[in-house]
Amino acid sequence: MPKSNVGSMKVLLLGMSLASVLASSAAAFDINAGVSKESGPFDLFKFGFKAYKNGQKEDAVEAYRYAAEKGHTGSRWALANMYAYGDGVAKDDFEAFKIYNEIAAQGVEPGSEDTGFFINALLSLANYYRRGIPGSPVRSDLAQARQLYFQAASTFGVAEAQFQLAKMILAGEGGAANIQQAKKWLNQARKNGHAGAMAVFGNVLFQEGQSVRGLAFLTAALDHCKKNDCPWMQQMQEQAFSLASEEDRRVAVVLAQEFAKGAD
Repeated sequence: MPKSNVGSMKVLLLGMSLASVLASSAAAFDINAGVSKESGPFDLFKFGFKAYKNGQKEDAVEAYRYAAEKGHTGSRWALANMYAYGDGVAKDDFEAFKIYNEIAAQGVEPGSEDTGFFINALLSLANYYRRGIPGSPVRSDLAQARQLYFQAASTFGVAEAQFQLAKMILAGEGGAANIQQAKKWLNQARKNGHAGAMAVFGNVLFQEGQSVRGLAFLTAALDHCKKNDCPWMQQMQEQAFSLASEEDRRVAVVLAQEFAKGAD
């Protein structure tokens, strides 16, 4: 099963954070308006965002850097993502890691508009710690990755964090394996709409002997899978389907239709 990548987090949090920040502006920022390094951090951020949307990524980077120096969290986050993806700058995971770490270290106030940026920083750091960054001081630290996923999963209820935490617990990565704890997080994540968690949850149930319920969750998950995740989920479902009895298959297909509609 391939690991989810940081890119999915970027999409998840763009809507939650960036849109809410920009919504406070009464009108779109004029890309041709005079903005300098002495401008306020939010004006610089708006300029950087507009420049980025217009394909002027060098201007965006410069504006984000000035805004980040003035403590603007959204600009730090945008800059970190650009380094993480090599988007408008040379790809530099260690530079991205350092900026995400700054965001995480500053914390977040409950209900703050910076919450989405903070969560994204936690998830990005967890992914980096999970695999390490070659050629940098950042080494793989599974215990730290697991703790960061736990923070995002428990404090903020992020489905992707719950899913990744469950997978680490199942595999005994960064701590002891515990199938009951893993099932708890998988169940929570699938209730939060995570198709991958639904599939893995179903597979665990199937392996425990709950053939009908497990196969039903595996089948229902295929109706919601993302393009990159569908192959491994389909392979898992087909393997379980081949092992199930004809009667279990029939009942599971009917039950899967109910699960796909949100039934428990």
